[in-house]
Amino acid sequence: MKTEKNKKRANLKVTVILSLLSVLSVYSQTNPEIEKKEPRIRKHVNRAFSVGEHLVFNIDYGIIHAGEARMSIPDTQWVNGRPCYHVVTTAKSNKFFDPFFKVRDRVETFIDMEGIFPWKFKKKIHEGRYRKKRVIIYDQLNNRVFYKKDTIDVPPNIQGVLSSFYFIRTIPLKVGRPVFIENFSEGKIYKLKILVHKKEHVRVPAGEFDCIVVEPILKYEGIFKQKGRIVIWLTDDEKRMPVLMKSKALIGTIVVRLKNYRFNRYIREKK
Repeated sequence: MKTEKNKKRANLKVTVILSLLSVLSVYSQTNPEIEKKEPRIRKHVNRAFSVGEHLVFNIDYGIIHAGEARMSIPDTQWVNGRPCYHVVTTAKSNKFFDPFFKVRDRVETFIDMEGIFPWKFKKKIHEGRYRKKRVIIYDQLNNRVFYKKDTIDVPPNIQGVLSSFYFIRTIPLKVGRPVFIENFSEGKIYKLKILVHKKEHVRVPAGEFDCIVVEPILKYEGIFKQKGRIVIWLTDDEKRMPVLMKSKALIGTIVVRLKNYRFNRYIREKK
């Protein structure tokens, strides 16, 4: 009798366990939170830039001093639960040049501190009679970009025009070997080609620097309203700091020279 009772108890226990497993199985299917995994973000090594970098440039049009440009990382901000470098670039014509061609440009991007790719991009351009505002949202977890009213599927770790520039600073560069970066610009996906031309020693108002000369081949509008070639001199060291840029804009060829720079650190804590 005891043996039969023990068998019944054992069978009851097995039935209860199987029932619980069945319930848990159904629960896990109807509640994805249980199987939700942490997003897999790539970790890209960056020794080139950090919070507090502040670069100031003179903008010259021929022999005329036309204005000033700035590239800075004033702080970090949290976007989609991720810590990001808040990158801000501005260009402003001076009072002398304003009557001929007024420039008031501001471009921002938010670059993931681990993945070195963008989550958000904002552009407000005022160059002469040309005006443009743009906001682009990058869904890096699902490989999508929200552009105007469209949702566009993109390759993993897609870059934008401004984040591409900062990403270039973090990768090895060798003369004669072009670099290709998956890029999104003006609603188009393409491989941004960066030519690595040569090494050269240059002198600018901020000092003398050994540089490596690169040229991004832009298929669509870049950070500002330039057209034609844009050639950039980056320091030939770990920081790859831009010290000289030459580009063709609406008004002709412009030369941008580094005037001063500073590095320090300030990181905003997550709220």
